[in-house]
Amino acid sequence: MYPDHTHQPPTERAIEVHQPTPLPPALAVPTPVVQVQPSSVPAVASIVLPDGRVVTGYAINPVQPEPVAVKPVVSRTAVNVALGGVGFLAVCGGLILLTSFIAALTAFITQLIILAAVIFGGWIAVQIFSASGHQGGTTVNIRKATFKRNHFHG
Repeated sequence: MYPDHTHQPPTERAIEVHQPTPLPPALAVPTPVVQVQPSSVPAVASIVLPDGRVVTGYAINPVQPEPVAVKPVVSRTAVNVALGGVGFLAVCGGLILLTSFIAALTAFITQLIILAAVIFGGWIAVQIFSASGHQGGTTVNIRKATFKRNHFHG
């Protein structure tokens, strides 16, 4: 890639020259031309120019331009704004339903707590009032019992 830093004279190289070889001409077989008769002969039009010359030729149909894409009656921006409004109303409706659901859930939990308090309070009241009317436990005749180490022996 880089030349060597030696002090040798450059060597001569042999050059090969290639001459192009001409190709023989291809034998072309002429294809027969088929005459196609038009179904109708187009009309020939003649025009007289202002200087008196007459130009004759076939009439050419004018080029029809591509139909322009019809713009929608409502703009895209208006449609997007309307869809955004519908989405916003749906979210607001959902939030109203969510708050109603949370309020109903709170009322239900409150009623459950009140019910549990009434049931538990009733149970406590039954325990208190039944203990004062009837003394439960073991009845011990103290005159016959001997006390020893906090045990009753009869």
